[in-house]
Amino acid sequence: MSEVGHYINGQEVACSSGRYQPVYNPATGQSEKAVGLASVDEVNNAVTAAKAAWPSWSKTPALRRARILDKFKSLLIERSEILAKAISVEHGKTHDDALGEVTRGLEVVEFATAAPHLLKGEFSESVGSGVDSYSIRQSLGVVAGITPFNFPVMVPMWMFPVALACGNTFILKPSERDPSASLLIANWLTEAGLPDGVFNVVQGDKLAVDTLLEHPDVKAISFVGSTPIAKYIYATGTANGKRVQALGGAKNHMIIMPDADLDMAVNALMGAAYGSAGERCMAVSVAVPVTDAVADALVSKLKPKVEALEIGPSTDSASEMGPVITAEHQAKIKGYIDQGEAAGAKLVVDGREFKQSRQGYEEGYYVGGTLFDNVTEDMSIYKDEIFGPVLSVVRRPDYRSAVDLIHNCPYANGTAVFTRDGDVARAFSQDIEVGMVGINVPIPVPMAFHSFGGWKDSLFGDHSMHGMEGVRFYTRIKTTTTRWPSGQRDDPQFTMPTLG
Repeated sequence: MSEVGHYINGQEVACSSGRYQPVYNPATGQSEKAVGLASVDEVNNAVTAAKAAWPSWSKTPALRRARILDKFKSLLIERSEILAKAISVEHGKTHDDALGEVTRGLEVVEFATAAPHLLKGEFSESVGSGVDSYSIRQSLGVVAGITPFNFPVMVPMWMFPVALACGNTFILKPSERDPSASLLIANWLTEAGLPDGVFNVVQGDKLAVDTLLEHPDVKAISFVGSTPIAKYIYATGTANGKRVQALGGAKNHMIIMPDADLDMAVNALMGAAYGSAGERCMAVSVAVPVTDAVADALVSKLKPKVEALEIGPSTDSASEMGPVITAEHQAKIKGYIDQGEAAGAKLVVDGREFKQSRQGYEEGYYVGGTLFDNVTEDMSIYKDEIFGPVLSVVRRPDYRSAVDLIHNCPYANGTAVFTRDGDVARAFSQDIEVGMVGINVPIPVPMAFHSFGGWKDSLFGDHSMHGMEGVRFYTRIKTTTTRWPSGQRDDPQFTMPTLG
């Protein structure tokens, strides 16, 4: 059995803690690797390497940093199939879905190659008599990213390309469930010319996380995961004087208005609810048809499509949906389906009994697509983030009550409305209290030059990820006011100085 270790100071390093955790292929249910879980000393070694590399890297011209990232981008393009396979083997998502993940991460790298432009400061001439003022953005130092299992490539790339472009050094703590992609990324960054110590990877569990949160030389933490852990990361990190952006969970709603193109809405729901087996923070898990007539038509169109989902391993190009990440998560999702049925929701399509018949994949962690109708706000399948292929239909009589449903939800990551009415679309985009909004777009993940982040219990901290919000998070502003001697001496001033 192969072992997955760390990447510290420009090279792969075997785990020395003696602690390991199996890495499973969710499609087969078999353990094929073991990942080392870092000790405090191993995390400290990564921080030491990153701290030593920062003075030189931070003073490297932004143009040179951008050229390294551009070379890394070229390697990603050339080797996207390799990275996608690594994702699929350990996460379980289909190959096409994994390729899509690589592409969305690549877009952030492309954005970060604009570092010379992104880091331009401001200059004001003659803010006072003979006085000029200018501001610049400088890096923070050592920063860290703690990332989830569902996007082992894209989410780290929401973080480190911008952090590196801004002159920081970076430590990645990926999910221990699918760790291999992180080492491919680290090796390719070194191949692209990144100096040793600028990008490091520590595999690990809560011990590694807490060490990073408490280490005085780590200046900022980026996190994506569940809301309870996001709250913990934010509280612990800020208590230790760090800048923190912590993205939490979601319960994303999609309103379907009576004038919507229903076939378009149904196809959008299929991809948004069941793509990646629902293991996305931007998955649509709640469909909100307005009026019973729309709801009846929606459910009747959804039912045969959900039943016909092609569920299988990434090795089968016909697969539309793969397994979920672990046996424990499979059991948790099935438990939620039990709860929904017991609470009185109408179980239109039951995914609990799906069995994978392909030879060699019978023990994989599969759950069939599941569809509930007549779901109410008090049910656990509505309130909780299931993170699986379960779509709940919550009927509403009118637009206002549909919006109220969304506003009563503690999460506010993403939402969408399907309509042909421009007035409804404009009002929805302006008034809805959610961070990312789609108009006839089911998963409104912003492009890399915009920023990703929700509201309420979906984001803790003041900055969203990537785009200009990412640049602001990974830099601090410094303003300098200058006056050059003109031969005339000023008398001492003991009042608040004014320059005008």
